[in-house]
Amino acid sequence: MAAEVLAQGGAGVTVYDAMLSAGRKFLMAGRGGLNLTHSEPLPVFLPRYRQAMPYLRAAVEAFPPDALRDWSAGLGQLTFVGSSGRVFPKTFKASPLLRAWLRRLDVSGVQFAFRHRWSGWDAEGRLQFQTPDGPRVITPSATVLALGGASWPRLGSDGAWVDCLAAKGIAISKLRPANSGFAVAWSDVFRDRFEGQPLKGVALTIGAHTVRGEAMITRSGVEGGAVYALSAELREAVLGLGQATLMIALRPDLDTAALTTRLSGTRGKQSLANFLRKAAQLSPVGIGLMQEAAIACGRTLAALSPAELANLVNAIPIQLTGVAPIERAISTAGGISFDELDENFMLRKLPGVFAAGEMLDWEAPTGGYLLQASFATGAAAGRGVSAWLASSQS
Repeated sequence: MAAEVLAQGGAGVTVYDAMLSAGRKFLMAGRGGLNLTHSEPLPVFLPRYRQAMPYLRAAVEAFPPDALRDWSAGLGQLTFVGSSGRVFPKTFKASPLLRAWLRRLDVSGVQFAFRHRWSGWDAEGRLQFQTPDGPRVITPSATVLALGGASWPRLGSDGAWVDCLAAKGIAISKLRPANSGFAVAWSDVFRDRFEGQPLKGVALTIGAHTVRGEAMITRSGVEGGAVYALSAELREAVLGLGQATLMIALRPDLDTAALTTRLSGTRGKQSLANFLRKAAQLSPVGIGLMQEAAIACGRTLAALSPAELANLVNAIPIQLTGVAPIERAISTAGGISFDELDENFMLRKLPGVFAAGEMLDWEAPTGGYLLQASFATGAAAGRGVSAWLASSQS
C-alpha cells in the first residue's frame, strides 16, 4: 500500500521481499474468506485498537473502511457485508485481489526484488540484503519498513528485524502472540471425544471482560473467535501469573433461577447427559466441559443438586496453562513503540526511514481490524515519505 501511494505520486519504488513471491501472508489471511475490514461506524470501530487507538486514529480516518472497499472495487473485487458486519470480497478469495493489485503496481512502475532478505544497515548507512547471488547494498532516498510481526514465520514475518532496529536504539515492545489459542490440560477422555468440537452461542469471561461468540476445543486447549477477542487479557494473565481462569457460560441468555427450574424436573430413566441436553438444551461438548469442571473439584455431575448444576452451566471455570506459540498465532502484539514515530510514521532516530503495519506496537481482534490498520498505516507511511521527500528537496 505504501508502494502504491508513492508510485501514484510519481516516485520510483522497489519492493524488496525475502520470499519467492509477493503477499504470502495476505494469501494466508484469505484462507478464511479474506475479512478485509468491518462495517462498523468509526466511533465504534476505532476503540477496537484499545491503547493504540490515539496513534492509529489519523491513519484509519484518512483511509477508512469505506475507502478500503472502494479500493478493492477499483481492482475489480466488489465486497459485501456479512451478517456479523464483517466485510469480504464477493469471491471470498485473496488471490484475485492480489493478482489485480500486482498488475496495477506493475503498470505504475513499481519494481519487485524477491529473495532479498533485509539484514540492517552497513557502516555507511546503506540497506543490506542477503540474496541468492550474495550480499547486496542499496542507497534509497527513503525507506518504508513493513516487515510484519512474528506469526507464521514461514510466510516471511519472522521478527528478525527486531535486533536490527534495537541496535539503532529503537524502543520495541516484546513481540507476543495475539489472537491465539490457549493451552488447557484436558483429561484424555474429554480430549479424545471432543477435539475439534465447537461451542456455539457461549459467553466467555475473564475478570470484567465478557465476549459472546464461538470457541473450539482443540487437542491442546481452546481457540476460536470469542477466545481471540479476549486474547490480550488472557495472554497477560497467563504470562504474568502462569495461568488464567476462563469462565464459560453455555446458556448466557438464561439466568440461574430459570435454569434451576428446568433442572429440577424429574429425570426418570434418562441418563444425566440426556436430561441436561433436553432440559437445558446443552450440547454434548458443553456437558463434557461441565463434567471436566466437576471432576477437577473432586465431584461428579450426578452428585450436584439442580441449583449447583444451574450455577455450573453458566460459570464453568477452565484453567488456561499456556499461550499457543507465536508461530501459530493469527497476529502479533508488541513492536515498535509509537513514541519512536512522528505523525508521518517516520522513525525519529532514523530520518527517512518509515514503518507501517503489524511491526508497530498495536493489536486488534479478528474481524477486519487487522488488515484495515495494516492498509491504513501503509498508506500513511507512503504519504509520509512523499511529504518528507518534498521537504528534503525544497
